[in-house]
Amino acid sequence: MAMATSTSHEEDVSAPLLVQKEIGAHGSSTAAAELAGGESSPIEQVALTVPTGDDPSLPAVTFRTFVLGTLACSLLSFLNQFFWYRREPLSVTSVSAQIAVVPIGHLMAGVITKRVFFEGRQWQFTLNPGPFNVKEHVLITIFANSGAATVYAIHIISVVKIFYRKEISFLVALVVVLTTQVLGFGWAGLFRRYLVEPAAMWWPQNLVQVSLFRALHEKEQRPKGGLTRNQFFLIAFICSFSYYVFPGYLFPMLTSLSWICWIFPSSVVAHQLGSGLHGLGIGAIGLDWSSISSYLGSPLASPWFATANIAVGFALVVYVIAPIAYSLNIYKSRTFPIFSDSLFTSSGQKYNISTIVDEHFHLDAEAYEREGPLYMSTFFAVYYGISFACLTATIVHVFLFHGKQIWLLSKSAFSEKRMDIHTKLMRRYKQVPEWWFTCMLLANIVATIFTCQYFKDQLQLPWWGVLLACALAMVFTLPVGVITATTNQTPGLNVITEFIIGYIYPGYPVANILFKVYGHISMKQGITFLQDFKLGHYMKIPPRAMFMAQVVGTIVAALVHLGTAWWLMATVPNICDRELLPAGSPWTCPGDHVFFDASVIWGLLGPRRIFGDLGHYSAINWFFLVGAIAPFIVWLAYKAFPDKEWIRLITMPVLLGATVNMPPATAVNYTSWIIAGFLSGFIAYRYYRGWWSRHNYVLSGALDAGLAFMAVLLYLCLGSKHVSLSWWGEDPDACPMASCPTAKGVVVEGCPVF
Repeated sequence: MAMATSTSHEEDVSAPLLVQKEIGAHGSSTAAAELAGGESSPIEQVALTVPTGDDPSLPAVTFRTFVLGTLACSLLSFLNQFFWYRREPLSVTSVSAQIAVVPIGHLMAGVITKRVFFEGRQWQFTLNPGPFNVKEHVLITIFANSGAATVYAIHIISVVKIFYRKEISFLVALVVVLTTQVLGFGWAGLFRRYLVEPAAMWWPQNLVQVSLFRALHEKEQRPKGGLTRNQFFLIAFICSFSYYVFPGYLFPMLTSLSWICWIFPSSVVAHQLGSGLHGLGIGAIGLDWSSISSYLGSPLASPWFATANIAVGFALVVYVIAPIAYSLNIYKSRTFPIFSDSLFTSSGQKYNISTIVDEHFHLDAEAYEREGPLYMSTFFAVYYGISFACLTATIVHVFLFHGKQIWLLSKSAFSEKRMDIHTKLMRRYKQVPEWWFTCMLLANIVATIFTCQYFKDQLQLPWWGVLLACALAMVFTLPVGVITATTNQTPGLNVITEFIIGYIYPGYPVANILFKVYGHISMKQGITFLQDFKLGHYMKIPPRAMFMAQVVGTIVAALVHLGTAWWLMATVPNICDRELLPAGSPWTCPGDHVFFDASVIWGLLGPRRIFGDLGHYSAINWFFLVGAIAPFIVWLAYKAFPDKEWIRLITMPVLLGATVNMPPATAVNYTSWIIAGFLSGFIAYRYYRGWWSRHNYVLSGALDAGLAFMAVLLYLCLGSKHVSLSWWGEDPDACPMASCPTAKGVVVEGCPVF
């Protein structure tokens, strides 16, 4: 009897990797469950998208994997760092590499020798184990994911060298970049059990890549009157590639169609309300996929309940809180632009930060007293309040809605009864031992402490700061990971890390931003590794092969990102300096400007001078309490009305944190993203389920890939040679007075005086 059970199980496990049954227009998880003998994921989107079989005989770690993986990682690292300094920071996703390597992989399989070297010996190997397969393809994509991710520590180098005009050596920069990137492996190892194996942790973004893998490898019969996934992808890719020449070069205004500004060309208020790039974006829409997906990711990958939470949060902050605060002139808000990432004096002029920094890279308190207090725009102040609320909301939400599940998982390992089909299939492979992660974590912490102590004149952060940053990252990885794995949105620790070190160790800007990077990015990097582990989980990749690809890819990405940034800072004149750059220059560095502002607010001045008893923004601290109470209200409502399942879908960390990317993200990024998310997650998913299950994620990948390839082509052929057009459609917003103040008597160049 035991043998019969084992045989049956083996037949199930050995089923073809990419075997799925077509799901009709009204398909459901029940239909999908039939594919695995009645067993499938309890998450419907996963059941409709992820295959439920495995072929363990397929080789994953091959010569092709290393060559194509390293090449893809290096290329994407270069492109993403290159575009990061530009006004619209194009993100070339791993989807581009995921597509491009397919013909190269098949070519290598056809031309490279199949000879087995050292045959019969312990170290025998071959450069060509057979046809290019999906498991090799997944590992190559994991390499590419490392290159597609932003290396956050580059901000430190940019801020120190460009904005503060201080020196930091390449060696110190390299160690900082490597340690911040690798530290996250430790947190990933600690929380794999909670964030990878449970079916409820489904990581929506991964379904885009799973769907694309199926389209590129699965042989399917064309449905009558329809298209195969490959055919659909090719058509969508060509359309995306061809269309981007308009917003990317010929007609940049498509990035933000702010029609209210056209109707009222001389009204400051109309420009403030209607500008999609410098105002509140009422009615503004972007017909440009890069504008839609730049900061929030693909809206097609976001579940509708998460999109709805973001829409409500965005409307609440942008259309209610910010206008009310501005109209009431709270914190002298009408003296400044309604939406800006700049820092100002009390008279509405840009604050000259260099005048309050002494020769030791420390705050000159006497100079600060002479220059006067620092002010922010209305939206920038609200942004920090929302960040405070989002932090406490994340902790309380996870405790109330996921606390019991986490506690049960802490008490015992998964039982066979509680595992879904994907976890069962993965149990046949050797897992990554916990001590691998632990050793890497401890070695990295020791290296970080040594670097900070030895180069203290450049980095400023004491040894205890490193340990405190690591403790924060470890505490928050689990609750933030739960939010990401279920909603596709990641609350950040950037503000709370700045807040803590700013109070404990004020006056040292580099120490502050370094603490933020070690506390915030190591957690974020850990979540990225966990997401990749879940992708491998869905595609049945051996965990040890995944670990290898992540480690190597992360190191390669760190080296290429740093090299590219160092090169650009040395070769682009006045990069990031908006006052000195020529008109229309793309090298405006929106992300680095926000990072620099934060280093001034939290590091150079310290939160006490801004949000404490010495500052005038102390009321913002009440947002901590608001964030803690909000999930509790939702939880009470759910307990009072348990039959109203939609109440449970109100995710306060996502709703409150909807605008944490603003700035540098702008209103048009959100309005366009929400519309696209509504069409995909609500209209298509509810009324055209068959189309959605076959084409939604494939469409997302095609749009990303087409835009990326055309953007690179446009830069190489036209941008690098400074070939541009001059006509009214080249202005991406056409709202020149959106950044003007409205207070009486404030004089700002280019603005009317009220």
